[in-house]
Parts: sequence; C-alpha cells; structure tokens
Amino acid sequence: MRFVLRFRAALAPTLGVLLAVMQPAKADEGTTVFSDNSRIASVGGSITEIVYALGEEGHLVARDSTSNYPEAAAKLPDVGYMRALSPEGVLSVNPTGILALQGSGPKEAVDVLKKSSVAFIEVPDHYNHEGILEKIRVVGKALGVEAKAEKLAAETDAKLTAAEKQTAAIKERKRVLFVLSTQGGKILAAGSDTAADGVVKLAGAVNAVEGFSGYKPMTDEAIVSAKPDVILTMKGGGPPISEEELFANPAVASTPAGTNRKMISMGGGYLLGFGPRTAEAIHDLAVALYGNQVLD
Repeated sequence: MRFVLRFRAALAPTLGVLLAVMQPAKADEGTTVFSDNSRIASVGGSITEIVYALGEEGHLVARDSTSNYPEAAAKLPDVGYMRALSPEGVLSVNPTGILALQGSGPKEAVDVLKKSSVAFIEVPDHYNHEGILEKIRVVGKALGVEAKAEKLAAETDAKLTAAEKQTAAIKERKRVLFVLSTQGGKILAAGSDTAADGVVKLAGAVNAVEGFSGYKPMTDEAIVSAKPDVILTMKGGGPPISEEELFANPAVASTPAGTNRKMISMGGGYLLGFGPRTAEAIHDLAVALYGNQVLD
C-alpha cells in the first residue's frame, strides 16, 4: 500500500501535465483577458518586464530564460528558452494562464499549449514605437489592469518621443551593421523585420543591410558593399563577440567601421527587448553613435 501511495505521489506531476495537454481546446481560445490570473507563466523578456512595470508581478509563477530583468524575475522558476519550449515544462508549474510573446515556439509546442486547458494569450511583437505601446496594452488587458496599462503606455510614449527627437536634426545618418554572431567565421547580420533593424532606426541611424529580412549570414562582398560606419553587437544571449575577432575579419576590416575600429556593444534584452526600457536604450545607442550631436 505504501508503495502504491508513493508511486501515485511521484506520478502526480506527470499526470497533471498529461491531463492538461489532453483536454479539448477551450471555447475561449481567442480570449484577451484571463478569467483566472492567479498563476501566470510569462514567456518573453519584454512581457515579464511589462508585468513588473505594471506592479502585477504577484501573479507570476514562472518565466522563460530570456526574462532576466528586473533581477527579481530570476527568482521565478525557468520554463526554458522562449523559442524552444516544451509543453511539459510550461505546464509543470500549474499555471492558470500563459502570456507568451509572438514568435514563441516551436510551433508544435505552442499548438499543444493553445489546445490545453490553460488559457493562452499571445502578445504581438512589432519593432517600432507603436508596437511597444500595443504590447503594454495587451498585457494590461490580459491581467485586468487596463487603467494601469494606459498610464504606463502614456509614460512610455512620452519617453520614446523624446528619445527619437534627440536625433531629428542629424543630417548624416550612421550606417549600422548589427552582427548577431561570428561563429565559424561567418557574419550573421540583421536584415529588415528584426528588433535590431527597428532599434537602429529609432536611434536615428540606418541599417547597413538591404535586400533580406531576418538574420542571415553575409558574404564578404555583401559586407564590403554595406559600408557600415559602426558594428553593433549585443552582450548576453550567446557567445560574446570580441573586437579582435570582429576586426580580424578581412571584409569587416575594409569597411569604414573596420578602419575606425568602431564597435558598440549593449545588453541584448535592453537593446532588443522593445519594452518599457526601450526609450533609454534608444538614447544610449544614439549617444554612442553621435556623441555630443545628441541633445540631452
């Protein structure tokens, strides 16, 4: 009898996950408000930041590995990387709701979560000024705190507008090449429709890459043709990129950025998060790009 009880206790978490996954799709699968927000799993660093900025962190029971700000978020259970989720991992924390950033995956895992008995709300992720405000409003509505969200959106809107105005008078725009990785000697760069492209434009610069969207490897000829004035990289989220390694690349070395050894590196979540801190990130990037031409 004791063995049976022990066996049942050990199996309970697994059975809980399986039962949640096996439940039919909810009638309110397209919901925008959690009916029960007591135990929310947050997937996406900017989503978690917004929840904390709204003062609603008490609802959180878990977060994904990209959610490392504020520091208090790191104390929550980690359900894995937002683009490599497992349904079992997310459901193991017994959430009453899942708040996930658009682009979370893989698709098969997200499909299972959407069909589970747990409410799933997907938050749009657009890499521009309005996209940040929309994200705040969607999170606020999901948690039932729309008034708080409108206040935060208004504050964020004002900060973003001020940050963008700092470079409005600059005539010669810097050409920026965002390098995600240099593994294997290949330059993996950001094209259009990326967070890097969005933040570069908001900071008053030009993406040196044209002709493709997403993150793709560049040929030496394409790097030379891009003629970047600055190489932008991020800290955290992957193997660090050193100046020595970057400028040792012959193609990079032959560009204006290589000649002047101009490289800027900023925290990944801060630079590319498109959340409450993006106005500050825009300001810092603009200052790094243009120095005293930026009006404080």
